[in-house]
Amino acid sequence: MQQRYLLMFGAAISLVAGIWAGLIRIGWWWKIPSPALLAVHGPLMVCAFLGTLIGLERAVALGTRWGYIAPALAAVGGIILLVGTSELAARICFAIASTAFVCVTAAFLRKQRADFLIAQVLAGIAWLIGNVQRLSGSSIADVVPAWMAFLVLTIAAERLELSRVVQHSRWAHRSFALIAACWAAVPLLPRQLEWHATGVATISTAVWMARYDIARWTIRSYGLARFAATALLVGYGWLIVSGILLLWQSSLIATTFYDAVLHAVFVGFVFSMIFAHAPIVLPAVLGILVVYRANFYVPLALLHAGMLMRLTSDVLLHPHMRRWGALLSSAAIALYVVVAIANRFATPSSQHTSGR
Repeated sequence: MQQRYLLMFGAAISLVAGIWAGLIRIGWWWKIPSPALLAVHGPLMVCAFLGTLIGLERAVALGTRWGYIAPALAAVGGIILLVGTSELAARICFAIASTAFVCVTAAFLRKQRADFLIAQVLAGIAWLIGNVQRLSGSSIADVVPAWMAFLVLTIAAERLELSRVVQHSRWAHRSFALIAACWAAVPLLPRQLEWHATGVATISTAVWMARYDIARWTIRSYGLARFAATALLVGYGWLIVSGILLLWQSSLIATTFYDAVLHAVFVGFVFSMIFAHAPIVLPAVLGILVVYRANFYVPLALLHAGMLMRLTSDVLLHPHMRRWGALLSSAAIALYVVVAIANRFATPSSQHTSGR
């Protein structure tokens, strides 16, 4: 358990540093330890923070020591970026971490043949391809589609796993397989096709999950189940927005639409998923009991209000509004942590519930 806390601490450091660097990149003139940190905002958030977080969750589920190689190296890569000693060393750590992650997902697949496990393996391979491309000198913009494939397909696979209580039709499973195949192809396509394929994949994934996810039913429930469903369904909406922008704009790089697409996926979608799953995952991974209260809706609302401001400003070319939108979404992430801690200590032990 101690190593899990250490890895989560490393992920948290990368998250804080990544958010801080992102806010400075967008125009907030605050102090930063090193200007080099501004260039690694993306790797800190995707590989160091989310790579450690997802890798740790999979390692705990696998229950073997070697399973912790992936989150450990992802965390170490983040620390190397923060120290600023060698970005190449960090890239190597991320490449090895993603290789280990693929091995972990493959271990699950060997135990059980299931479409959601195949999707998890494909997601890991996409992360590996992106990290190898980055190691070979590709720009962050070049590997973003691969990183998107890793995160979106991983989350979609987990939602399919959690939705097994619903007896999906044969068409539902076949369509999911087609979507997974589309994501698997994204990192291998030439750049002129890569972004359009990503747009098709994001919209297809969002539509599939909005149609077949159990969130459709739990939204009519109450308590944590309704909160999680709300976060999930709104997150799927951001996937659709990003897909529309990808199909609309033939060239994203060096435009504000690039900012809109990236953050619609990595913030609007991914962090909405984190908000939804944290009260369920944290008790299993860290043994931390998360107490649900209605005040969880406050950071969720702030997160998406900030995203709405940011994307509106990207379309209207309003940099001042974009800065405030980014700050609001960042504050929402911090507030979510504060609310979770406050609920934990404000609730009598007899009323604790993880909301499973």
